[in-house]
Amino acid sequence: MRRILANGTLVTPEGLRRADLALEGEKIVEIAAHIEPGLTDVVEDVSGCWVFPGFIDAHTHLQCWTGMDWTADSFETGTRAAACGGTTCIVDYATADRGVTMDEALAEWHRRAEGGSGCTANYGFHMAIAEWGEDSPGQMRRMREAGVSSFKTYLAYDHLRLSDAETLRCLEVVRDLDAVLCVHCENGDVVNELQRRVLASGVTGPEGHPLSRPAEAEADAVSRLLYLAQIAGAKVNVVHLSTELGLLAVRAARARGQQGIYVETCPQYLTLDDTRYLEAGDDGFAGAKYVMSPPLRKPRDVRALREAVLAGEVDSIATDHCSFNLQGQKDRGRDDFTRIPNGGPGIEHRPAVMATTFEGQLGPEELCRLLAEGPARVFGLWPERGRLAVGAAADVCVWDPSARWTISAATQHQAVDYTPWEGFEAHGRAHLVYVGGELVARDGEPCGPTPGRYVAR
Repeated sequence: MRRILANGTLVTPEGLRRADLALEGEKIVEIAAHIEPGLTDVVEDVSGCWVFPGFIDAHTHLQCWTGMDWTADSFETGTRAAACGGTTCIVDYATADRGVTMDEALAEWHRRAEGGSGCTANYGFHMAIAEWGEDSPGQMRRMREAGVSSFKTYLAYDHLRLSDAETLRCLEVVRDLDAVLCVHCENGDVVNELQRRVLASGVTGPEGHPLSRPAEAEADAVSRLLYLAQIAGAKVNVVHLSTELGLLAVRAARARGQQGIYVETCPQYLTLDDTRYLEAGDDGFAGAKYVMSPPLRKPRDVRALREAVLAGEVDSIATDHCSFNLQGQKDRGRDDFTRIPNGGPGIEHRPAVMATTFEGQLGPEELCRLLAEGPARVFGLWPERGRLAVGAAADVCVWDPSARWTISAATQHQAVDYTPWEGFEAHGRAHLVYVGGELVARDGEPCGPTPGRYVAR
């Protein structure tokens, strides 16, 4: 049996194309002006819709212990929510905490993803490295053999960060493995000192969070990372870029001819600013919803990043989905903002928020580059994923640009009690979503099996 998507506008690497597309098994098997259905074929008329390769979210934290609490979303709930929004593949951050080998961490993340009732979307793993030892290069080689083609290090958080010397050694191994290093760029010493000062000044609420993590702390770390990467000759991905100053550091490195620099930003840094920390809500603590790192920034930073997206300076838009409930989790830090679990939800709403925010500025081809093709190319999923072509994976999102709906926690599938985009009027919606050739969501609601599987990269 084939599934035929008829009369849609296909978003392909060669441009927009009015054509039919057929899925069979886990592959795209035919693209033609007209595909004549057989007796057992299922035909969906997708007139007026854009047919995208399934979107890829290459920055998620599902079923993860962060040092304060477990995230609200499991792999089961997180991948279901992702698929409802049009995302058919995630790349989650497995983490080798101190005292844990990368082999042990990868095995643990496989157990988490394979537990429960299964994953709706496909999944791969980055490997985050929290300590460096003599065996670290060997462990990284084993990760590469297991289909992990990207790693992560931190320049902040005392329990996670590596020194500059260790980061350089890691970058050299990344170079030799033809891998990519994703880096959380904040100056950890500066953040620690400013947190102490802000609390000592009597500021304990969520508004203290951005005060302790200024734009300069990000820009310093971005610049430092890029110089280290230049020394090593390694490819790096600057994750969740949030500031104009950080962007200027990227531009400076590119201007001096440095290659292998990839930039990721997130919907929250393109749509929300630091005035959200002053929200009171019913209990005076609503600003805690936006405690994530890096924090929301100034309106000028939002404008600068939007301009960078439009100029093609950003390679991918991911979510950094790391969900915690406001009630029972984030509110534990009511008297000390440093005890509010860091992170926010977004895995379900990224495509709709971006399509709406850039309506009339980014067409379907540009959205495809940022949400599917870009992450596929950077993280070793191309050409099987991130494109519509015969032989590519049967992961497809049929997008209805005429749909109008309102984002709300009351109707979302993320297992968390709020959304940063409550009341957001979305223009466009995932109409049909296929994973491995199976229909898994229709008009924002789950409707099928859980065919998601591990994707080696």
